Amino acid sequence: MHELILRKPDGRALTLYSRRPIPAQIHATAVPGEGGGAAPHLRWHPLRGEWVVYAPQRQERTFLPPPQFNPLRPATDARYPTEVPEGDYDVAVFDNLFPALSAQAPPPPELLVPTASAHGHCEVVVFTRDPASSLGALALDHLALLLEVWGRRTQVLGADPRVKYVLPFENRGAEVGVTLHHPHGQIYAYPFVPPVPARMQALQLEHYARAGEGLLEGLIAGELRESRRMLYQGTEAVAFVPVCARYPYEVWVAPRRPCPGFADLSAAERLDLARALKTTLLKYDGLWQRPFPYVLIWYQAPLDDTARGAYHLHAALSPSYRMPGRLKYLAGTELGAGTFVNDALPEEKARELQAVAVSV
Repeated sequence: MHELILRKPDGRALTLYSRRPIPAQIHATAVPGEGGGAAPHLRWHPLRGEWVVYAPQRQERTFLPPPQFNPLRPATDARYPTEVPEGDYDVAVFDNLFPALSAQAPPPPELLVPTASAHGHCEVVVFTRDPASSLGALALDHLALLLEVWGRRTQVLGADPRVKYVLPFENRGAEVGVTLHHPHGQIYAYPFVPPVPARMQALQLEHYARAGEGLLEGLIAGELRESRRMLYQGTEAVAFVPVCARYPYEVWVAPRRPCPGFADLSAAERLDLARALKTTLLKYDGLWQRPFPYVLIWYQAPLDDTARGAYHLHAALSPSYRMPGRLKYLAGTELGAGTFVNDALPEEKARELQAVAVSV
């Protein structure tokens, strides 16, 4: 992997990654105007026992701009500055113009509940210079590079001692609120372990102490034995509709070997994990015959935990609940109680996805 570190005219960091050497003469660019001031803070929710992030400056962020002003689209006219520069590279990573967490977050206000500084980092990851492409359309070696980039960014952001957890994700499609259509995702680096990874952490540590193996490792072994819900079964990675899926068409993608995070993957594991992910994304688009909206979340080990053998890197793909037809709308039991009601069996949806032939 080749890396070129730059600085945008407004001071934000920009890092380019490629499978080939990157020309040194590339110049960093930025969108016109200024960000929202990056003045977020945290407030403690006493009934849920979790932090809530408040970032009112994000109200001014980009929302469905005209095509010529899309800040992620490579510049074709000097009058329209963009976030990503012209040049020969594969992936661009830069600081979010409107971050929910910031390394320069100010002291929090004093309120009725405990508060804290929203110290952290929010980065945008542009998957490719081609604005018409998608994550599933990328070549396997490009996807493998992206997995390596996520590992590199986890190391860079994790070097900040105040960061406790790094979460890469992608929201795809206007149905899940995406405001820019150039294929991209984000990385949030939190000053705490968020509730969902924290719950996973507790359960995985408990299981590992009792059984001597990873919780997801055992589940993957069971899925492989049954094979009813498997979508991809490679030498190093798998993709499957989990037996406990909360959403119709929910898919998990994971290496076979328990790996705490991206940085622990071998080159062979990255390539096969890329194939598992690409297979899943192509099946999504092929089943619906349209760009399939989803949320892709990558879960890895917390940065400050020493029992890393208990953790198993994996991606959870949740199809958009706003998509009309056979997908799920979140209602009172999900949003209010946190208890999901799935109106479709995982085995039924796995069969639909299995029937979609793809060429990876």
